[in-house]
Amino acid sequence: MSLTLTSLSNIPLIRHGDNLADILMAALTASSLQLADGDVLVLAQKIVSKAEGRMVNLAGVAPSPRAVELAAHAEKDPRVVELMLQESSEVLRVRVGAIIVEHKLGFVCANAGIDHSNVAGTGDAAAEYVLLLPADPDRSAAQIRGELKAKTGLELGVMIIDSHGRAWRNGTVGVAIGLAGLPGLIDLRGQPDLFGYTLRVTQVGAADELAAAASLVMGQAAEGTPAVHVRGFPYPLRDGSLRELIRPKDQDMFR
Repeated sequence: MSLTLTSLSNIPLIRHGDNLADILMAALTASSLQLADGDVLVLAQKIVSKAEGRMVNLAGVAPSPRAVELAAHAEKDPRVVELMLQESSEVLRVRVGAIIVEHKLGFVCANAGIDHSNVAGTGDAAAEYVLLLPADPDRSAAQIRGELKAKTGLELGVMIIDSHGRAWRNGTVGVAIGLAGLPGLIDLRGQPDLFGYTLRVTQVGAADELAAAASLVMGQAAEGTPAVHVRGFPYPLRDGSLRELIRPKDQDMFR
């Protein structure tokens, strides 16, 4: 088994309205890569959010009393906290530096995934911008995949990833927040192991595993490589979605 991940070169700073499929095709050419059936393209959520116009100027945000209250506890900008509340279905925990929420997309994350880093606005240089997650990352991935298939005729997977912390371990890791054309979860229950024992509980978060690997190749700071080409994904491509990776609340033992 061989898995190859290659960061794509020459991806420009993305602006609202940019066509990511066209940009990816140009980047593949610049990186001397040719797509093949079964390949996967992994994209940082930032470029998808920017292309979809999910950048918000904080000057236009009026914090609610609830946002002001939470901001005081977390020592955060009340305007950013107001956006967190708008992007979330529930606030789960608050501490200095972090507000843990259940995002409207279904997963639990810090600060509703709202990002300050590597976010530059347009126009007024003094304006302060933040970036929200894509409104529907599965739909975004499906649209990009469809455009790539129209250009190439190939069966590909497209995944959008973000960096999340974890409850019981330090450090952030890449996780899938949207996918199209590849599985999120691989169910191995009923299959035998090396010694003939039948697996009863094993389910593999294949999309998250690939997201973590791609995140290593992308980097987290000034690398400027927000897209990764993957060859050798070890499972058959199929329709998949973020829903596969979200644990239902009635199975969540920690909330």
